[in-house]
Amino acid sequence: MESVIFERIKKELSSNDVVLYMKGTAAFPMCGFSAAAVQVLSQLGVTFKDVNVLDDATIRQGIKDFANWPTIPQLYVKSEFIGGCDIIREMYETGELQALLEEKGVPHTEAA
Repeated sequence: MESVIFERIKKELSSNDVVLYMKGTAAFPMCGFSAAAVQVLSQLGVTFKDVNVLDDATIRQGIKDFANWPTIPQLYVKSEFIGGCDIIREMYETGELQALLEEKGVPHTEAA
């Protein structure tokens, strides 16, 4: 079962430059941490794919196992796991997230 979920996750990551596994959707986040992650990405003008882990229990657990990271949300840029809410916010505040997006060639509106 795990390999099926991991393949699904890999396909999602390879099909989108930026993916946020979150509770709820970008339009309607279902937890404060997911809302904060969406806010940072929106502030940067980043186009991203949102994956609602509440829609599918296998994805909810599968993404935690995939990244070996216990919490949601989880941000991926060009298939690379970046981190959860606190890491996303910290990287944004220090300019590291903007620099990473620049380095990976991901369009955004706010410079580092």
